[in-house]
Amino acid sequence: MVTVKYHSETHEFETLDQAMAWAKELGEFVTIQFNGMEVAGKFGVDGIVDGKLSNGEPYTWKKRRRR
Repeated sequence: MVTVKYHSETHEFETLDQAMAWAKELGEFVTIQFNGMEVAGKFGVDGIVDGKLSNGEPYTWKKRRRR
């Protein structure tokens, strides 16, 4: 059993995949507990659109190669 805590609510899922899918769809900070472990955060990925992050700041990271 996988438990997801969101605010003061607790939701239970049969698999970690189900819990992660729900957390990604929710798009809010949650805590997921399973197999004696706990992970917390906002799950899912925000994309880069027109060279900008989701908060509007420019995306400037570039991979540097070493010689």
